[in-house]
Amino acid sequence: MTDTTWAVDARGLKKCFGNLTAVASLDLQVASGTIYGLIGPDGAGKTTTLRMISGLLRPDQGEAFVAGFSSLQQPDEVKDRMAYMSQRFALYPDLTVDENIRFYADLYGMSRQERRDRTELLLDFSTMRPFRQRRAGQLSGGMKQKLQLICALIHKPEVLLLDEPTNGVDPVSRRDFWRILYDLVGEGMAIIVSTAYLDEAERCERVGLLHQGQLISEGTPAQVVKESGLHIVSVQCSRCIEAARLLKEHLSADQIHLYGDKVRVRCDDADAMIRQLKQWLPDVGAIRQERAELEDIFMTLQVRDERHDALISQVAQGIERQQGDAVVTRDLTRTFGSFTAVDQITLQVPYGEIFGFLGPNGAGKSTTIRMLCGLLTPSGGSGQVAGFDLARHGERIKTRIGYMSQKFSLYEDLRVVENIDFYGGIYGLSGKKLAMRRDWALQLSGLEERRYESTAALAGGWRQRLALACAILHAPPIVFLDEPTSGADPASRRLFWEIINELADHGVTVFVSTHYMEEAEYCDRLALIYRGAMIASGTATALKKDHDDGSLLKVAVERPQSWIEALTSLPAVREATLFGAGLHVKVADSQQGLSQIEQYFARQPVEAQVAVTEPTMEDVFIHLIEQARGDD
Repeated sequence: MTDTTWAVDARGLKKCFGNLTAVASLDLQVASGTIYGLIGPDGAGKTTTLRMISGLLRPDQGEAFVAGFSSLQQPDEVKDRMAYMSQRFALYPDLTVDENIRFYADLYGMSRQERRDRTELLLDFSTMRPFRQRRAGQLSGGMKQKLQLICALIHKPEVLLLDEPTNGVDPVSRRDFWRILYDLVGEGMAIIVSTAYLDEAERCERVGLLHQGQLISEGTPAQVVKESGLHIVSVQCSRCIEAARLLKEHLSADQIHLYGDKVRVRCDDADAMIRQLKQWLPDVGAIRQERAELEDIFMTLQVRDERHDALISQVAQGIERQQGDAVVTRDLTRTFGSFTAVDQITLQVPYGEIFGFLGPNGAGKSTTIRMLCGLLTPSGGSGQVAGFDLARHGERIKTRIGYMSQKFSLYEDLRVVENIDFYGGIYGLSGKKLAMRRDWALQLSGLEERRYESTAALAGGWRQRLALACAILHAPPIVFLDEPTSGADPASRRLFWEIINELADHGVTVFVSTHYMEEAEYCDRLALIYRGAMIASGTATALKKDHDDGSLLKVAVERPQSWIEALTSLPAVREATLFGAGLHVKVADSQQGLSQIEQYFARQPVEAQVAVTEPTMEDVFIHLIEQARGDD
């Protein structure tokens, strides 16, 4: 046992896989009662670092200590004091919630009474009590993550390692998950979390930025941002994609970053850039300097392939532009026994439209998409895709579409190039055409140098790139993407949306589901479903306008979770929720609420900034879902 000043103390960790150095001489210390965010591009070494700290992977050099015990020399002591939650769902799908919890409690040798008391506490803590008899495989994505967390916490660990725990989880469930993490930190637990959601990383006390296996920056989120020296000017507009294209005529593409209903521009001189933007974009909304964020820093790490624009332009090569409606449904319904998964969905999506399909985990999005792809027969209603009837022509539909499923759909035991060739064969590609599209897919996914690697060895974001390339290999006129960017880093997500927009520009219909609400802003129209039924539809601009009554405040303050209870007790405050690195506060009257909150923080030993703000799509999503739950 060594000095216990740190709950986690990693010293000189190094790990190589063949000629690849995954982690290079990494030092990392985390104190009890804090959350440490580990961020970096796909393949930066985040998972390898967590696995070395946990003792699951032996480092080539260096050593990690957990609660003072060596992961190498004292693995049993570390196991008793640490919990590790991996990226993939690691529980038993055929066991119920209760049975999974009991299994993990038995692994740790807990007594029956100790197990019972701890289980009851954690079920209440996570709001999972109503689902304790449900099989784990039947839980929604958010519930699966909560169950994994319960199993990880069953033995009261001192240290919790979380590898991208909120991937594929809707905004409401993500908010609940982070509430749980803050409560655990309040009990003195040390948490290390890797995340692809950089707004989540902004909530951590300290963050470490990994790039090519090296820790290149570390500190509080504010310190990391300040040290970067970045200057950001934002342009708020209703047609951000068009604005970004115009800006590319004057600026490097690397300077421009789409984020929700804003275009963020990286520059050396903010005042000069504001003057130029007003000349180039005279008809847009507000142009202002904003604080740089972790995502802005993240984007500076990406080296843009000089072939990038040419590769994107080949996305829609060979596609024939279609007219009319690509997808039409009327009262589309799907039941499983007595359970209605999709309840009378009516849609009309023309060719060339990007249609966003939103909803919480378990709402019926994937079931709807599977019916539209001809993979699942409707129980009721009717529909056509590419002019073919859903009930009678499922096989014909499959030849006219590209489909990227929510779960990784490629074959892990095949090499990268073998997966491409396999899907090319399914889609009828051969000879020179297959060779041409194979080379294009490898270049687009950035896997030219890794074409002979096992697909199982790829990091999550690289897998997603490969899956997308395979889905559009045959240039289909309709593409269904079920959470395509889940687990992908910001650079990969930007690539995905450049591809999506290029497809739409050439008349391809893109039907996409996502839990990234800033991505919803890029869609031409949106539909939001809850418990299988559609509860809202329209453009992002219209949906936000419908929910903008001037009663939303933004509060920027350290440790935002710790202020929620106090703020909600103020007379003018209706609710306060986590949003990025701060809070969004709903008030009865904006001026009264602003005054009360400012007066409250004036009496506290902390600096807070309070301002009226417009609702984002995340605010709209959370409001609509909670309203629907209240009506149940």
